[in-house]
Amino acid sequence: MKIWKLGAFALASFLAVVGTSSSATTPGRVQWFGHVFARNVCGDQQLRGVARCFAKVVTDARGNIIEGKPFVTRNATPSGYGAGDLRSAYAMGTATGSGTYTIAVVDAFGYPNAENDLNVYRQQYGLAPCTTANGCFKKVNQNGGTSYPRADVGWGQETAIDLQMASAMCPNCHLLLVESTNDFLNNLSTAANYAAKHANAVSNSWGGSESGTTSFEPDFNHPGVAITVSSGDSGYGVQFPASSPHVTAVGGTSLRRASNTRGWSETVWNGAGSGCSTVYAKPSWQHDALCSFRTVADVSAEADPNTGIAMYGPVTSRRSGWMVFGGTSVAAPLVAGIYGAHGGTANYGADPYSHVSSLNDVTSGSNGSCGGTYLCTGASGYDGPTGLGTPIGTTAF
Repeated sequence: MKIWKLGAFALASFLAVVGTSSSATTPGRVQWFGHVFARNVCGDQQLRGVARCFAKVVTDARGNIIEGKPFVTRNATPSGYGAGDLRSAYAMGTATGSGTYTIAVVDAFGYPNAENDLNVYRQQYGLAPCTTANGCFKKVNQNGGTSYPRADVGWGQETAIDLQMASAMCPNCHLLLVESTNDFLNNLSTAANYAAKHANAVSNSWGGSESGTTSFEPDFNHPGVAITVSSGDSGYGVQFPASSPHVTAVGGTSLRRASNTRGWSETVWNGAGSGCSTVYAKPSWQHDALCSFRTVADVSAEADPNTGIAMYGPVTSRRSGWMVFGGTSVAAPLVAGIYGAHGGTANYGADPYSHVSSLNDVTSGSNGSCGGTYLCTGASGYDGPTGLGTPIGTTAF
């Protein structure tokens, strides 16, 4: 499915997208999402054995990142939903978690300013510092050491989203950043395995083709640990590790303010991944009819660049700033943070299926063509792009 649509001016800019020359990943082409331009920060290509992160940064038509408050004043009050907005949308109330619970985020390459950028975000939204010095923040490589990979701006932006979304939902949780050597699935899976042995929840906002992944899947099988995975950002279709039966696959929505009791409404985000695995068995708690194998997704949260979140992170290799982001890279760490705020252990991705009444059912919108079925279309009850729905507090997790 094509989710980008451009006029002649934007099309001409494809050949001159402004990138970050020090980055190992080439930024993707400019895409139009109804009201804003955005591009994939980890590129567009999906090569076998290589993962791509699922973050989209809001840009102008030439691919230049829009900083601060778009079209008004550079470095003004951050545009995009902040921590308070997201906590309101998902009815988090006073649930803030505790330092006895650790959320790990797994990403590729290095991000030297991770701790500093995280705390700029936290200070902006009134969250207490989370630092190495106070024991809240820790960074390791994929084997738990302190020899970090080389920096990459695109993956650094992805990492910033992950840390900040987890913080927004669980400000009192400790954070563990695990950086894999590169974006190869074998190294990211090694990092995910390490993370699950040293944390209570693990967020993975990346994925790749299911083909050839069975040797990596055991790295995501950790009873009692909540492992969230983004479903993708290119519309209908399945990615690994979201298709693993041992994770919570997180789809995407378009979150908007509304004059209803909740104060918010959601529809399917047209970029969210969904569908039937061709490799992995259906877990015992899934009972939808059209997939004989694992169905993606399980739950969902905000992901649309049109209704994006505020993030503070690397604009280039030399400086950081405020940007607006979308993609299911927003949704997976957000849900990991809600697992953290709830506390306790997780039964793989099964818990939401036992607490459907604690989820907002998303019943409209589509992410592609699948004959009009629930696999790509919002529907009452379960559907592929949004799973069982979006969080109402922590009960379902």
